[in-house]
Amino acid sequence: MPRANRHFVSGHVWHITHRCHKKEFLLKFARDRKRWLHWLFEAKKRYGLTILNYIVTSNHIHLLVLDNGRDEIAKSMQLIAGRTAQEYNQRKGRKGAYWEDRYHATAIDTHDYLIQCLVYIDMNMVRTGVVKTPEQWEQSGYNEIQNQSKRYTLIDRLKLFELCGLQSVSELQVSHKQWVEEAVSLNKLEREERWSASLAVGDQRFIEAIKKEMGMIAKFRKTLEEDGVYEIRDDVMPYSIHFSAKNSCIR
Repeated sequence: MPRANRHFVSGHVWHITHRCHKKEFLLKFARDRKRWLHWLFEAKKRYGLTILNYIVTSNHIHLLVLDNGRDEIAKSMQLIAGRTAQEYNQRKGRKGAYWEDRYHATAIDTHDYLIQCLVYIDMNMVRTGVVKTPEQWEQSGYNEIQNQSKRYTLIDRLKLFELCGLQSVSELQVSHKQWVEEAVSLNKLEREERWSASLAVGDQRFIEAIKKEMGMIAKFRKTLEEDGVYEIRDDVMPYSIHFSAKNSCIR
């Protein structure tokens, strides 16, 4: 299968997903999820990472960030993933990989598309059935957007409301709560692969601009459209392609 994309173009919002090795539940305890958040805070301090949303689940993370052209995303992910894995393995006396070898990054258009991705992240643990509403999951950005503390602040709410096309933090809070409540009431629990499997998601103009900026990286990727939403998608090779008919039946 193709290796996960992690190519960044300066000035764009990126939705990053990173899974634990073999989808193991290595983040199932709050202690470990909080350590991941600790290193996220350190990355913000060290490299100036602009964080727009996040959630730490039991076996993977979602992170919404803005690339400012200082290589801060790559440096941050290296720090967070490396230190989280090192601490866990040392404490547990564990050896071997902690994360999948690569995280995936999807460029997200602003305004409506960013809002949809924001809510998609918030709804992650609701989709799994672990909680009924996003605020019930502590290690996520939902509660920080709604009630930002003065210490250990991760999310840049000023940049977030600007990118969402809003006018103030208070408008962001009210709108954000409404968006999530609507998603909960409509029972929007389906997994939408576009937000974590594509190279980019947005309107047609955004997709064409991204393809131009990425050059050869995006040139031969598919451009898909559904309900007015455009995305650049890799060709994914089926898992069974290398198996004979006999082996496929056994599988």
